[in-house]
Amino acid sequence: MIDEDALAAAAAEDSFTGVVAVDVDGRRVFDRAYGFAHRAHRIPISVDTRFAIASGSKAFTALAVMRLVEDDVIGLDDRVRRFLADDLPLIDDEVTVEHLLTHTSGIGDYLDEESDWEVEDYVLPVPVHRLDSTEAFVPVIDGYPQSFTPGERFAYCNGGYVVLALIAERAAGRPFHELVERDVCERAGLAGTGFLRSDELPADAALGYLYAEGDRSNLLHLPVLGNGDGGIYTSAADLHRFWQALMSGRIVSRATVATMIQPRHDVPAEDLRYGMGFWLHRTGRAIVIEGYDAGASFRSTHDPETSTTVSVLGNSSEGAWPVIRMMAELFH
Repeated sequence: MIDEDALAAAAAEDSFTGVVAVDVDGRRVFDRAYGFAHRAHRIPISVDTRFAIASGSKAFTALAVMRLVEDDVIGLDDRVRRFLADDLPLIDDEVTVEHLLTHTSGIGDYLDEESDWEVEDYVLPVPVHRLDSTEAFVPVIDGYPQSFTPGERFAYCNGGYVVLALIAERAAGRPFHELVERDVCERAGLAGTGFLRSDELPADAALGYLYAEGDRSNLLHLPVLGNGDGGIYTSAADLHRFWQALMSGRIVSRATVATMIQPRHDVPAEDLRYGMGFWLHRTGRAIVIEGYDAGASFRSTHDPETSTTVSVLGNSSEGAWPVIRMMAELFH
């Protein structure tokens, strides 16, 4: 199934450090671990190492929100102004929860990925140690003018998913991180998945590195605690459990899953389509979550027809992408 020579070449292309795992129908059929979880101390990565998955976290945010939709706490058609009150006044009053979930809100983004952003940039306008709660992000995502009329088109928006976390927290009366932990991770049996503080990582979590070589970590580049748009940690084994739980309706109902993975937008720049919290294969039925940030490169793909999960988790900014492209050839 796996061309190991081709995989080795892809891993060497950008000095990949991380894990590649393939699970089929509940059984691990292939895995490899590369490099170090902590370079200075020469701690090797294992197939059980946990990694930050950057924007892969958006699927968890979307599912936490959809749990609240199923419980009639919020509605997809609800205008977000209902929850924001006087906060974030530049967000158009017509923006709905569904607009945010599908990246069609048009709100200005605090981290615009179409700009000349580089992984070594210090993009956050406040000290990263202050970003340890959802409410702490309000001044960070404030002040960005509306880019287009809500619903007009697709434009990937990190800030939109922070707003979703804020809405979920205020509507439920529970912290966003607790919502994800209890309503998503616990339902799916993901004991090793959750938001970890970057300044107190446990022994089984990989430190993120900006470059293929050297010891420059991402500690000062990202929030100390991730939020709605990224920063959750997980493992290859938990990702397989996640997909199994999702497709069996243990997180949200199967009807809700079908709604979330319905193709809504073609995104040629990514060679993918987008649903609601999930990327989708450009032509087939495979479902994708992926992330890229300073010290993180990640993709997990699940094919529901064959019950196959392929996950690539990396702890450098660029290292995983040649491997991700090579493994994507398994899906047609």
